[in-house]
Amino acid sequence: MSSTLFRTKRVEQSIQDTEEPEHALRKSLSALDLTVFGVGVVIGTGIFVLTGTAARNNAGPAVSLSFVVAGVVCALAALCYAEFASTVPVAGSAYTFSYASLGELPAWTIGWDLVLELALGTAVVAVGWSGYIHSLLDNAGWHLPEALSGRDGAHGFGFDILAAALVLVLTAVLVLGMKLSARVTSVVVAIKVAVVLVVIVAGAFFIKGDNYKPFIPKAQSVEAGGNLKAPLIQLMFGWAPSNFGVMGIFTAASVVFFAFIGFDVVATAAEETRNPQRDVPRGILGSLIICTTLYVAVSIVVTGMQKYSSLSIDAPLADAFKATGHPWFAGLISFGAAIGLTTVCMILLLGQSRVFFAMSRDGLLPRFFSHVHPRFRTPYRPTILLGVVIAIVSGFTSLSELAELVNIGTLFAFIVVAIGVVILRNKRPDLPRSFRTPLVPVLPILSVLASLWLMLNLPAETWLRFAIWMAIGFVVYFFYGRTHSRLGQQQAAEAARAPQSPGGTAH
Repeated sequence: MSSTLFRTKRVEQSIQDTEEPEHALRKSLSALDLTVFGVGVVIGTGIFVLTGTAARNNAGPAVSLSFVVAGVVCALAALCYAEFASTVPVAGSAYTFSYASLGELPAWTIGWDLVLELALGTAVVAVGWSGYIHSLLDNAGWHLPEALSGRDGAHGFGFDILAAALVLVLTAVLVLGMKLSARVTSVVVAIKVAVVLVVIVAGAFFIKGDNYKPFIPKAQSVEAGGNLKAPLIQLMFGWAPSNFGVMGIFTAASVVFFAFIGFDVVATAAEETRNPQRDVPRGILGSLIICTTLYVAVSIVVTGMQKYSSLSIDAPLADAFKATGHPWFAGLISFGAAIGLTTVCMILLLGQSRVFFAMSRDGLLPRFFSHVHPRFRTPYRPTILLGVVIAIVSGFTSLSELAELVNIGTLFAFIVVAIGVVILRNKRPDLPRSFRTPLVPVLPILSVLASLWLMLNLPAETWLRFAIWMAIGFVVYFFYGRTHSRLGQQQAAEAARAPQSPGGTAH
């Protein structure tokens, strides 16, 4: 039993599977495309949606330090992702890496986790995009019915029609091909980065030093006693749950961490990159450096423009400019945010469809979803299925709760990848690695510890939801994935052809 659960798929077999005509994706991406993808998905949610939440509720002006903490955690993980992506240039990101190093059950676990993480991430961003569009429409004097705006109407029903429509349109773009997706992303990212630079330069003129006082607000106790909304680490050690203070910086880091999940999505596109061994590490690390710098700069500016306790949760940047008496900038930011969040949504959807595609190609999900479009060479079946499901989900979402569930899923993936780097170094030192993670095993261990620390700073109820989703995943694996595993069927066929040979460990 244990030998089947932890059977690993050889890297050479993973690469060979990508060459089968009916399962082969078109290679069309460059290092610049991947960097643009990374910036496109990273810059957006944290700046345009979550900055106000983290500053007002958890860290105050010290939210800039929270971005630094989250950026360091991501940098450690990024170095591990870069080695794996250059060694195993196959769609699926952490799922594929885990299959090559840890075994089938861990790979399934992380794949199931990524499906949830990226689906909810797409829904969260679609809701954030819809909020900005509603703001623009309201300013223009156009108002959607409450029942179609995501707010509870007179009868208690509310469906966010704009969020759902965005997901469906982006699904169609992804089906039509990666190069089209890359072109759309390039244009939109240029607009988005320009807006971020406008915020930094223009906002710097409206900074008031008094807004930074105190830079780290005094810790404030919140209701204790089994409160599932308190960070798990505070409940574990009996600490009084609190916001702000030094612990508030780490709590905020675990929240704004959602803003950094883009680079692991870059790794899912490795199979569609012309020179993945060289370009994927460049795309991952380049996009992370650019984005961390911009995040810290913007968070310093926005908390200097407006007192952290007055920041809005839905549109902090735009409302900060309104508060300083410059509504024109607010309109520009709302436009840039609405445009920019489209790429975040699209690239998260792209990443999820590639993970789903890789799992179905391995037989852990129905093989029906592993066929590519005969003309566009895209995994159109999982893209359409997931697009429709996420469009429906995005109509009924709670922003903060979903963002935290995405965070715990991403951090779990970071831990698995870091462990996998150490294991694969020991098991397959012969594999060509065009990028090598420095200071192994010290750096991967630091990555595991840093990721685990941020996970422990998430609310206990987020852990509970995550555990429920994982439990459902185990049921699906044992009732379907294990018996339909392509690797398992290949090994069974080999054993049947050579019944006289003694059983060995799976490769």
